[in-house]
Amino acid sequence: MKNGFISTFSQTGQAYKTRIRGIGKYGLLLAFFVICLTLSLITPKFLTVQNLMIIVTQVSINALLAFGVTFVIIAGGIDLSIGSMVAVTGVVAASFAHPDTYPVAVPIGMGLLAGLLFGAFNGFVITRSKVPPFIVTLGTMTIGRGLALIVSKGRPVSNLSDSFNFLGGGKILGIPTLIIILVILFVVCSILLKRTVLGRYIYAVGGNEQAAKASGIQLNRVKMVVYTLCGGLAALAGILLTSRITTGQPNAGTGFELDAIAAAIIGGTSTSGGTGTMTGTLIGALLIGVISNGLDLLNVTSYYQQVVMGVIIIGAVVLDSMNQTSKE
Repeated sequence: MKNGFISTFSQTGQAYKTRIRGIGKYGLLLAFFVICLTLSLITPKFLTVQNLMIIVTQVSINALLAFGVTFVIIAGGIDLSIGSMVAVTGVVAASFAHPDTYPVAVPIGMGLLAGLLFGAFNGFVITRSKVPPFIVTLGTMTIGRGLALIVSKGRPVSNLSDSFNFLGGGKILGIPTLIIILVILFVVCSILLKRTVLGRYIYAVGGNEQAAKASGIQLNRVKMVVYTLCGGLAALAGILLTSRITTGQPNAGTGFELDAIAAAIIGGTSTSGGTGTMTGTLIGALLIGVISNGLDLLNVTSYYQQVVMGVIIIGAVVLDSMNQTSKE
């Protein structure tokens, strides 16, 4: 009798764990479609080509930042400085993007270089000092904001060339360039994470550092790469944002790091490292965009929108914790 009870209890526990894993795997996609369906029934303006284009265009900057921070979180780190990187790289690119000065490749290259160096600096300090990434990137977040003000002399950098403004505000065959760039970077980041040796190393380092080290993986090198990648993607986001608003703003990107981290976590990237996908992150970013757009269409004030997003983030973290517990 006792053995039968134990067996039944064990089977129930296994069924519960399986159910939790299923929710973690398919719950996000189901929630996304349910929210889209609900909004399309509530407001006819939601499910129109124009509005859907607006959503994806607005999401693109956050999604690029989220791709970068996904690499970092999977490797067991965090980067709070990406919002400041958006500002720094934006004003650097804008400084070289005035009409009749340099070809458009120059401001793009200078902006990307600034972001890559910033990301590499994060990685260097984290790997050499052994200070927690949260503390390091909190410090560099402040440094980046100050550098943006220094480079721009505290003023917006305007009068940008048409070719530069086309990057974030133009269209190719009727499709916004931001959407095209988003799709390309999604494919590249997905391949890098899932189909390369580097991607396997990133998962290994985030899953178990000691085991990864024992298997011969250079931990510091992998961490340097992920933070540099994160800086490069933040730089691209900064360049595109500057191009879209046609001005290099030293205060741009404020709070962007929270939105990007939220997209990654909502998308299933585990805060404990070792788990996550670019597909999940993209869906997470789109979910945030859809909810924000839907609340705008319903004339819900931004104050309530912040509360809704906070609840969603907490729910995603709780689900992640339940999913991790079910694996034990």
